[in-house]
Order: sequence, then C-alpha cells, then structure tokens
Amino acid sequence: MYPRTLRWLYVLNLGFLATHEIDSAYWHEWELFLLPGGIQLFLILNLLLLLVFLSGLVELVMERRRGLWFSLGLSAVGVFAFGIHSVFLALGHPEFRLPVSLGILLTAFALSLIQAWVTLRALPRASRVGPSHPT
Repeated sequence: MYPRTLRWLYVLNLGFLATHEIDSAYWHEWELFLLPGGIQLFLILNLLLLLVFLSGLVELVMERRRGLWFSLGLSAVGVFAFGIHSVFLALGHPEFRLPVSLGILLTAFALSLIQAWVTLRALPRASRVGPSHPT
C-alpha cells in the first residue's frame, strides 16, 4: 500500500503546477520558450500534460507501480519549472515576479522535492504490477 501522504502530495503538487500554467498564460510563457503557434499550441500542450498527469493520479490511487513513475515525473516537472524560471529571473526577465507567482513556483518546488522523496521511499516496496483492481 502506498502512503496516503503520497496521493495528497501528488494532488497538491498537480494543483500548484496547473495554477502555475494558468499564471504562465497571463505572462505569455510561449514567448519565453519561443514556442511557435502562440497560445494555441500552449493550450494544447497544457491539456495533454494535464491529461497525462491526471491519468498518473488514477494509477497512483489504484496502487499500480507505474503510478510511482508518474509521481516521479510530476516531481521532475516541478523541479524543472522552478529551475528554468529561476534562470529567466536571473537573466532579468520581468515575468513571474509577482509575489503569488513566485510563491506558486517556490511551493511547487518544495512539494516536488518532498513528493520525490516519498515516492523514492515507496518504490522499492512496491510490487512489480501492484494489486489487481477491476478496470
């Protein structure tokens, strides 16, 4: 059985990262990353990411081993988001300097580190396929 804490960390982290993406639309993040297609491609990519990580939550709740891999992936996204935006801030970009924007990034970073630690502790104890659940 995976720790209940891990499920809540996943939900919280996904919530903070999704909120960061809402903030990213405000700041026109696609321009920072030089993405072609503007808001259109940005929305499609965010929809796909959200669907992937929501399906990861289902895997985690069903206690399938791959849910732990989704959890590590989500943690990596949070660490990456904090890292890349730290670089942008250090380079003098004006985006994401509002207190709530910074707070969301910092909180997602902290949650990502904690989630990764809890996930890595659960990984060796997880069975290869997890318990069987009806689909």
